[in-house]
Amino acid sequence: MSSFNLDKFLKSKSAGFVLPLIATIVLFVVWELVVIIFKIPAFNLPAPTNIASAMFTFAPQLLANSLRTLWTTMLGFVLAVVVGVILGFMIGYSRVAYLTMYPLLVAFNTIPKAAIVPLLAIWFGANAIPATVTAFLLAFFPIAVNVALGLDTVEPEMKDVLRSLGASQVETFQKVGWPHTLPYIFASLKIAASFAFIGAVISESVASNAGLGYLIVQATADFNVPLAFAALIVLAIMGVLLYTFFVYVEQQVIYWAR
Repeated sequence: MSSFNLDKFLKSKSAGFVLPLIATIVLFVVWELVVIIFKIPAFNLPAPTNIASAMFTFAPQLLANSLRTLWTTMLGFVLAVVVGVILGFMIGYSRVAYLTMYPLLVAFNTIPKAAIVPLLAIWFGANAIPATVTAFLLAFFPIAVNVALGLDTVEPEMKDVLRSLGASQVETFQKVGWPHTLPYIFASLKIAASFAFIGAVISESVASNAGLGYLIVQATADFNVPLAFAALIVLAIMGVLLYTFFVYVEQQVIYWAR
């Protein structure tokens, strides 16, 4: 009976919230105990209680820099969605575009984006632009690749049936290509959202005058490690919230794929 109840719980919607919450609480409790037992100083590894205290003490700084990071990340992410979807459709539908552009995308994606940030700082200065551009550069590649993959995996038989019924290329895309690609698009959005935050923070830690990356660098320079960890936790929370948002939208839009 208990096994049946466990299986039922694991299949329920609440399991996706309860289990990660329990794991997070356990992690913080173990973390706190390790710091206390081994007497680790706060400038090496602060306890969760010290981090919580820093979050309360430096709440205005955390809020202001979080808003800056969120703004630059979302701007870069939106640009990545637009460019990535367009490129993905071009690569997925055109053999010429695939042979021409896909190798260039792969080659560009292998370049470490951290190596580009100093150049962006020279070109645009220490402001929000380098963070936005870096967020865009990290986010658009998985979107473009997944969209192209979704179009490429459409069964040729389905296309042939629609063509035999007199459907045009646009109608074929509406009836088959778009619904088939939607799961790939949402999968790429969840990945790209995390990449966008990573790109923005990398850039802020090198070429910015605000943001969580900038705050982390300043905090570590002042040996205020609890504040640096507080910024990291805020960043993780924002990433989880954005990921959860896309999971919810995916469940509402393509419920038929589950």
